[in-house]
Amino acid sequence: MSATESKAQPQSCAVAGVSMRDLLASCAAASAVSTPPRVPDPQTVQRPAEPRKAA
Repeated sequence: MSATESKAQPQSCAVAGVSMRDLLASCAAASAVSTPPRVPDPQTVQRPAEPRKAA
C-alpha cells in the first residue's frame, strides 16, 4: 500500500446549485418553526378588565 492510498481524500461538503443566502434563510426558517414561543413575562401581561354589570 502506498502513502497516497492510505490517506483519505478531502470531500467537498458544498451543495451544487444552492446559494449561501438560500442556505442561511432555510436554516433561519427551520429554527423559527422549531423553536417554541417564549413564555410571556408576568409583569407585562395585562389582566382583562372585569366585565361591567348590567344596570
